[in-house]
Amino acid sequence: MFALWFKPIKVYALVGESGTGKSFHAKFAAHKYHIDFIIDDGLLIRENRILAGHSAKMEKTFMGSVKVALFDDKSHRDEVARNLQGKKSKKILILGTSVKMVNKITARLQLPPPGKIIRIEDIASPAEIEKAIRIRRIEGKHVIPVPGVEVKRSYPQIFYEAVLVLKQKKTPGPITPAPIIHEKSLVRPEYSKRSKIIISGDALSLMVKQCVDEYNQSIKIKKIAVKDGDNGYRIVITIDVVFGTQLGDNINEVQHYIIENIEHFTGIFIEEINIIIDKAMEE
Repeated sequence: MFALWFKPIKVYALVGESGTGKSFHAKFAAHKYHIDFIIDDGLLIRENRILAGHSAKMEKTFMGSVKVALFDDKSHRDEVARNLQGKKSKKILILGTSVKMVNKITARLQLPPPGKIIRIEDIASPAEIEKAIRIRRIEGKHVIPVPGVEVKRSYPQIFYEAVLVLKQKKTPGPITPAPIIHEKSLVRPEYSKRSKIIISGDALSLMVKQCVDEYNQSIKIKKIAVKDGDNGYRIVITIDVVFGTQLGDNINEVQHYIIENIEHFTGIFIEEINIIIDKAMEE
């Protein structure tokens, strides 16, 4: 691994589930926190330029795109590391579907772990998130947070259109500040141009069981029901737990763990997961 010797640097993480608008809102988050560098889907971006890296959206398979986004290839991460070395900026924004994903990226680029976590819900309204999901899941479009001319130069095969986005910053008082304007690019990744991925209920149930077992072996699955929804799969999991097991808020963590792993490793979309606790068991 290319050795990095950074001046003190602060890493920010922009975290949200796949397709909720992280790339779309990345420039606004960077502007708010005065961040110069963005790392998104394998690319190192500064202001309106792609400085280094390889876009995960050029991969022909979803799994290939995940590996690129995580800097799995040594030459890829060394290229980005070299471009970061010696830069005066002390702030980097890394986009990821989870804090765990961001931590993997920082470790591979020899950066410190994130000092501040920004959730997509902190900077985007429910309506904006819903629109982002529709654009991703139904229309198959993704965002790269740089102008169209930059994307067309580097990745003409996947370029779709440039979008000028205006956002009005809210401040107290009678004076309305000038709006923040950023140009972004809509692209169609190679893997999204292919036909829809369909997976059997049995195969999906097996993946769910594996995820739950990895998360907590004391959770015993009694039944899994899988339905094909309008935009993805809906799953209902009925479980038994060992008496005294404190799940509480961990139920949400279990749901997110299942969704994150299945979406990452299959390319399908999990629309909803409901977990029903049937009974408590003795050990």
